[in-house]
Amino acid sequence: MKRRFTAYRNRNLSLLLIALLSMTLALAGCGSNGSNGAANTGQSGNAAADANAKPAESGSKVIRIGYQKYGTVNILKAQGTLDKHLEAEGYTVTWTEFPGGPQLLEALNVGSIDIGHTGEAPPIFAQAAKAPLVYLAHEPASPNSEGILVPKDSKITSLADLKGKKIALNKGSNVHYLLVKALEKAGVGYDEITTVFLPPGDARVAFENGTVDAWVIWDPFLAAAQTATGGKLLTDGKDLVSNVEFYLASRKFAEANGPIIDIFKEELDKIDKWAEANQKDVAELLSPQLGIDVPSLELAAKRRGYGLLPIDDAILDAQQKIADTFLNLKLIPEAIQVKDATLK
Repeated sequence: MKRRFTAYRNRNLSLLLIALLSMTLALAGCGSNGSNGAANTGQSGNAAADANAKPAESGSKVIRIGYQKYGTVNILKAQGTLDKHLEAEGYTVTWTEFPGGPQLLEALNVGSIDIGHTGEAPPIFAQAAKAPLVYLAHEPASPNSEGILVPKDSKITSLADLKGKKIALNKGSNVHYLLVKALEKAGVGYDEITTVFLPPGDARVAFENGTVDAWVIWDPFLAAAQTATGGKLLTDGKDLVSNVEFYLASRKFAEANGPIIDIFKEELDKIDKWAEANQKDVAELLSPQLGIDVPSLELAAKRRGYGLLPIDDAILDAQQKIADTFLNLKLIPEAIQVKDATLK
């Protein structure tokens, strides 16, 4: 009897060990899939693989660029001119798409990309989180390229009507600052509205099904929502914010790859000039890639600024003002000096 019990117990222990081993292997597999950052950056599987390529300074000759759904970098990728220029220098470019600036700079912070572009607010949050970023250049102000949208049948007719309402936005993005300034203008406290933090795709769904009362969003999502839903523009950024697009890099990459940065800016400047003169062509080029109709992209193209500009004291002072505003609202944990994020 004792021998039968011992055999039974040993068999059960063996089965338990096999089960535990299977679970361990399964978890290890999940860990390898999760480590590519796709889950928290909005990357596709292939894009995530690109983002994990070795940086250029390690000798791999790969430049990893993060981009969003719209902007000069997006046009540059579509045209392929930067790829060709860098290929002639012995480099390969990998491209990773992100749903917004905060997600892009998170990837830059952890070393998944080398270069990217965002609006004004994301670098503030990233610098406050100790991200080793540096400003490279910027586009002109485009205040008409972002706004606060309400449904076409909404009873909200003024900024003051936002008091007590649910407002969707991408946390830490450029429109976060627009919301702050719009509420300030209307005399509504930031604590008197409910923020619903959602990336653009999810925010569009919430906006259309009435889960939120308003949506603070940028082009081309703004233009697409206006075209498709008939949403009313409560306000754009005019007289409230500048809405400047910045080009940024990790400090390590920028300091080790000056010539590459120069090529990047050279090609940006060229494509900017082409895009300004060929806005319909830009819309037709990007439409199949973005899944956004040509009229919406033409609308977006008409209300943005064009032309690469250097980082100077004036633009850094403007960024510092945003940083100080966010600190006062306790949206960032401590004071930062924007000028610390520049190349010496």
